[in-house]
Amino acid sequence: MLMMFYWSLPCFLFLMGVFVFVSNRKHLLSMLLSLEYIVLNLFFLLYIYLNLMEYLSFFSMMFLTFSVCEGALGLSILVSMIRTHGNDYFQSFNVL
Repeated sequence: MLMMFYWSLPCFLFLMGVFVFVSNRKHLLSMLLSLEYIVLNLFFLLYIYLNLMEYLSFFSMMFLTFSVCEGALGLSILVSMIRTHGNDYFQSFNVL
């Protein structure tokens, strides 16, 4: 029973993060926050999996490193978009 709880709660939280990411497409900042929430849930799932399989936590440190790089890249895109367009609305951002 406890094993099912270990896997069902993080999977439910991951699906809620995906739902928030798909449903909220107005601001770039809210999309970046939901992506970071998804990455945090994936880290939680990876941590549970590595503990159950008794592997080293080196893989989780690599995952954290890549997620920090992803967050810094998203924040730099957000800052450059605010500086050029004045806000983070996707409606004001013209790709052409």
